[in-house]
Amino acid sequence: MRHLFRVVCGLDSIVIGETEILGQVKKAYALARDSGDAGPLLHRLFQRAFHVAKQVRSRTEITRGSVSVASVVVDLALKIFCDLAQRKVLLLGAGEMSERTARALHARGVTDIRVSNRSFERAERLAESVQGRAVAFQHWPNECREIDILISSTAAPEPLLTPEILGPLIRERLERPLFIIDAAVPRDVAPEVNEMDGVFLYDIDVLQSIAEQSLALRRLQIAPADAIIAEHVADFRACYADASLQLASAA
Repeated sequence: MRHLFRVVCGLDSIVIGETEILGQVKKAYALARDSGDAGPLLHRLFQRAFHVAKQVRSRTEITRGSVSVASVVVDLALKIFCDLAQRKVLLLGAGEMSERTARALHARGVTDIRVSNRSFERAERLAESVQGRAVAFQHWPNECREIDILISSTAAPEPLLTPEILGPLIRERLERPLFIIDAAVPRDVAPEVNEMDGVFLYDIDVLQSIAEQSLALRRLQIAPADAIIAEHVADFRACYADASLQLASAA
C-alpha cells in the first residue's frame, strides 16, 4: 500500500512530484479493471491511491515550481511578459527539448510560434503540431526583427547567435527588447550577446539553477507527504480488517 501511494504521488520518481506516473498508473488500473483482473480489493486500493495523490498535491507543495528545462523556459517567459498570447516566439532547433517547449508555449496561449531547423522537414512537423510556421534555417536571422522571444536548442558546435549577426537586426527593432533563452549544450549564443543593448540573455546555467531550486523545495515536501500516506495506509488497513471480520462472521 505504502509503495503504491508513494508511486502515484511521485515520491519515488527521479523528478520528485512529477505527475506523469499518476497517469500511467491510472491507465494500468483501467486495463486491469477492463480485463477483469482487478477485484473488489484492488479496486478500493487504487481508488484510495488516486485520492491520496490528489490530497498530497493539495496539502503540500510537492508539485510546486518547474523542474524540467522546457517548463522553466515557459515559466521564465511568463515572468518576463506576464501574458504570452500576443508574443512572437522563434525556436531554433526541432529536437525533444524544442518540441516540449513548443507544446508548453502553445498550451499557454502562444499563437505565433516559428520553428527553424537545419532539417526543414523536422521544422515543418514541429511547427504544424503547434499551429506554427516553419522557417528555412538560412533565414532565421531575419525573424529577429519581429520576434519577442528566441529560444535556442540546437546541436551546433559553435555559437549561432553572435553580436555580428544580431547587431544590425537589433537596431531595427525600435527599442523593443529581445529576450533570448539559450538551452543548448554547448551554447548557441555567444556570451558577448548579453552585453548588447536591448538584449536579455538567459543561458542553460540559469535554467538549471531555477530547476534545482524547485527540486530542493520539492524534497522538503517528502516528509509531509509521507505523513499523509501513513494516515491513509493505517486507515485502509483498518477498513480492510473490519471488512474481513464481517465476512468471517457472516460465514
